[in-house]
Order: sequence, then C-alpha cells, then structure tokens
Amino acid sequence: MTSSHILVGASMNPAQPAIRRVTPSDLWQSLRLGFDDFSAMPSHAIFLCIIYPLLGLCLIAMTLGYAMLPLAFPIAAGFALIGPLAAIGLYELSRRREAGLDTASSHALDVLYSPSLAAIVALGVLLMAIFLIWLAVAEALYVTYFGYSAPASIVQFAHDVFTTSAGWKLTVVGTGIGFLFAVAALTMGVVSFPLLLDRDVGAAVALLTSIRVVAANPLTMALWGLIVALLLAAGSLPLFLGLTVVMPVLGHATWHLYRRAVDPATTPHPDYRPRERAPRYAADFPASLFPTRR
Repeated sequence: MTSSHILVGASMNPAQPAIRRVTPSDLWQSLRLGFDDFSAMPSHAIFLCIIYPLLGLCLIAMTLGYAMLPLAFPIAAGFALIGPLAAIGLYELSRRREAGLDTASSHALDVLYSPSLAAIVALGVLLMAIFLIWLAVAEALYVTYFGYSAPASIVQFAHDVFTTSAGWKLTVVGTGIGFLFAVAALTMGVVSFPLLLDRDVGAAVALLTSIRVVAANPLTMALWGLIVALLLAAGSLPLFLGLTVVMPVLGHATWHLYRRAVDPATTPHPDYRPRERAPRYAADFPASLFPTRR
C-alpha cells in the first residue's frame, strides 16, 4: 500500500466530506443511541473493553513501588487521549447495527480488513505519540517541582501534592497542560476514526475533517469533551470497573455523533465488505483450521 493511499485514500484528488452544524441536542441523542447500542450488544462491548479495568489494576500495581506513583494520574488521564483508537471496534459494531448487519462480537475485528487500515494505524500511532509526550511532560513537571527522588510512600506523595505550594503549582500547571493535550486529541480524533471506517479517504483527509468539525462547532465540541471527561472520571470508580460501561457507551455514541457531524457519502464504500462467515461443522475439523481449504 503506497504512502499516498495512506494519506488521501483511493482517490488522488479526494473530495472533502461536507460537515454539519452540531447542537447540544445532537450530543444527547448520540449518547442515547450509544446506550441503545450498548444495551443491544452488552456482552460484545464488555468483551471489547474488559482491558480497561485490567489496565487500571495494572496501574495500581505499578504505583505500589512508588517510583511510578507521580505518573499514576497522568497515565489514567491519558486513557482519554487514546480512547478514539481504542474504541474503533465499537464504531464497527455500531456501523453494522445501523446497516442491519450481523453484530456478533467477532465482527469488531473486521476493521483489520478495511482498505483504510493503514490510515487507521497511522492516526493511531499519532495518538500514541501524543500520549507518550504527555507522560514525558508530566514527569518533567514533577521533577521540576519535587526533584528526581521518588516519594517514600503514598501518604507522603498525597501530602506533597495537596498541602504544599509546589504541589498546588504542579496541579494547576499540569491540569492546564493536560487540558491542551486533551483538546488536541479531541480535535484530531472526534470523527477521524469513524470516517476512516466509513470511507476510504486517507489519514490526512480524516484528520482535516475532524479539525473542521471542531472548528465549525467549537462550543458544542467543548461540551462533548467535558461530557467525555466527566464520564471517564465517573467510570474510573471504583477501580476503573465503571469503564466497562462508560467506554462502550462513549464509543458507540461517537459513531452516532460522526453521523450527525458529517454528511453521508453519496456512494457506499467501494472496497470494504464485512466478512460473512460460512458455518463450520465438527466433521470439518481439523481441516477447517487451514485457510487454504476450499
């Protein structure tokens, strides 16, 4: 696959998708439809998002050594930065349900057969880079205010952050910088990944379309970012288990928000065809394990 296809998709002169004005009522409607999708496919969504509470528990285990304790909150907050990529399987399930297709959980992996896969990976790498830069900045801020020594205990760390002037400066400056990272991630990812699933437009067109949507609807997109942040914070309690509900609902809702923010394509996706699996029978084993079998 050439680099031009990754950037602009199947067409060398791609038409820019038309965008729409989005209102707060569109946000609530997207959330309602996202919850409907989750209600219709709860086992699928939990199957896809079970990684989040596991990551949360791993995060707690990492902080037990105290050396990583200053990065505990930045890592948890960073989930929002990579959320658009992590939820891509949920977008696919919502797309299939909207089209009246089979929504078995295995179809979440159909994104691996999309002609836009390379573009999706490229944007995913970009979001991961932003996440890693955020962690580096967060660590640099902590070193600036508290030096290189790790906190001796969780109690000492909490005391340093919440009862000292350095801790309050760290909180204020870190929150401000984190807000800028969150705005960048939201601007780049709010519709780009759903658009790539829906059309073979390339990473550059998807990224530009996402930026255009935010630029055309700044207040509404700011409200959406606030809703996402509040729901993720609520879902982190207790022990990140709430994310098994919050993440799939937000993932499905993002697909429906994309449908409201971008005009539908005049023609269907020219190449992408979801896999339809033929039934397998016990008598075919073990020959059915080999893809060369006809």
